Amino acid sequence: MSRRPSKPTALHPRNRYQGRYDFPLLARKCPPLKAFIRQGKDGQTTIDFADPAALRCLNGALLTHWYGIDGWQIPEEALCPPIPGRADLIHHLADLLASSHDGVIPSGERLRGLDVGTGANLIYPLIGNAEYGWQFVGSDIDADALTNAEHILKANPARQKQIALRLQTDPNNIFDGIIGADEQFDFTLCNPPFYASAAEARQANERKWQGLGKQPGGRNFGGRANELYCSDGEAGFLRRMAEQSKTCASQVFWFTTLVASTNSLKTLPEQLHNLGATDVRIIDMGQGSKRSRLLAWTFLDKKQRRAWRRARWPGTRI
Repeated sequence: MSRRPSKPTALHPRNRYQGRYDFPLLARKCPPLKAFIRQGKDGQTTIDFADPAALRCLNGALLTHWYGIDGWQIPEEALCPPIPGRADLIHHLADLLASSHDGVIPSGERLRGLDVGTGANLIYPLIGNAEYGWQFVGSDIDADALTNAEHILKANPARQKQIALRLQTDPNNIFDGIIGADEQFDFTLCNPPFYASAAEARQANERKWQGLGKQPGGRNFGGRANELYCSDGEAGFLRRMAEQSKTCASQVFWFTTLVASTNSLKTLPEQLHNLGATDVRIIDMGQGSKRSRLLAWTFLDKKQRRAWRRARWPGTRI
């Protein structure tokens, strides 16, 4: 069965960002941000959102203020994700779990998620652990990215106990080599590379600069090669993820991934059903004028889901 709910018009109601950033407050929590604050055309305080350094500093301030994360830093060339959008995915994922748990979000460290391609920023595990207490494994093919993620965890010892990091040594594999033979994960999530080549990513970067009315700044808005593109683009990556998820079908309750392009969804639901998925869902997420989707699927039947919940999810009444 495939489900597609109606499109939302705003950020998730549990998202901590529901309006303008309070820059004076954030600067008090993170003093380096003060250097980037200026007055906008409307007279309100703001920053230059085209300045990568300002964005990195803002992210650090938001993570400190909202989630108690200290010392968040990433390399200049690494992907600098928008915190509200990443938090939105976590909240929609929590709703997905609740839909399989009598409407109650299962929280706490008994739940465990796998973040495929966690990157240097480690955003999803940090937010998911802070909001819902879930444990995480973050995997990546980039050893340098994981080194930076480890630095973030060392600055936050309580998180270090809840989040593990694993290097994927074979870039052709997504789950094999990461999920152990006897391991179970209540969910997986992923923000896959979108572009099919460096040239395609560069062209998109130039369009972003043009949209801001500026000349290209000589670098992208953030993201290493493996974060931005792969040889078969987003659609090809998701097809491979679907195929490989079948090999660990009984070890994961919900597989999920962010999907940026509707074109990537043209054949995926049918492919997943053909692979044996028992439930496929497309969850639309609204982020202002931007639209993205969370694709979710499971291979477990109803009996297997009940057994899984009874064994792993707190407060289960069956």
